[in-house]
Amino acid sequence: MDNTEDIQNIFFDLFEQQTFVEAELDYSILDNHRPLLQNLADTGNSIVSVLDVYKKQHVFYSSNFGAVLGYSSHEVEQYGDHFMNAKVHPEDLLLLMENGLTGFKLYLNFSKEEKVNYKMINEFRILNASNQYIRVIEQHQTLELDKRGNLWLALSILDISPNQDLSEGLKSQLLNFRTGKFLSVIPGAPEFKLSLTKREAEILKLVKEGFLSKEISDRLSISIHTVNTHRQRVLEKLGANNSMEAVVFSSKLGLV
Repeated sequence: MDNTEDIQNIFFDLFEQQTFVEAELDYSILDNHRPLLQNLADTGNSIVSVLDVYKKQHVFYSSNFGAVLGYSSHEVEQYGDHFMNAKVHPEDLLLLMENGLTGFKLYLNFSKEEKVNYKMINEFRILNASNQYIRVIEQHQTLELDKRGNLWLALSILDISPNQDLSEGLKSQLLNFRTGKFLSVIPGAPEFKLSLTKREAEILKLVKEGFLSKEISDRLSISIHTVNTHRQRVLEKLGANNSMEAVVFSSKLGLV
């Protein structure tokens, strides 16, 4: 399994941390959005899509999906949901997924009110039908929350970027479009909110190195109960299902 598959699986695990009740999801809402979304795509010559987080699949693509980049509908169908990833510059793809994961982690910590005020903005390189890389801007934001405040339908709008300097790599930011405030999704930035205490990072580093709780207890001269309490807090902070997932995520974010 490659790194992109690892990250995708972590995404799916994060999606499952939201508790949906299928009977509460009114898909007539999506049907009402469809003509408006297609009109948005036609007006701006943008690629518009909607991800159903509950179903873990895209449930809407604008009819010009692929055509904006010069591809035929047949070429798009060959790749299906993986079409965009297959065309993204390889140097940008992994970072794009990692930053998306970081952004979603931050998003999950927002209140219900805050969730509708943020959009994730990525600028990256993608291959067009002429086999040339161009820069595009993709914006992700909430289209619909469910009654419990879970992200249900996520909207994506992709446009050709006015910046066509291909020497530049990926750029990613979270924007509160109500306040105009940007949040960095780059670990180490002042705005980056995910952090571990010194002791949590120390214990997770030892877990990463293969030490068991009893061995960590002996090494740090603390009780096994204390070790396990710290490990549980790390899982809760990172939204991880197990220690290895926490190690993978924290390593990618530079937390340990």
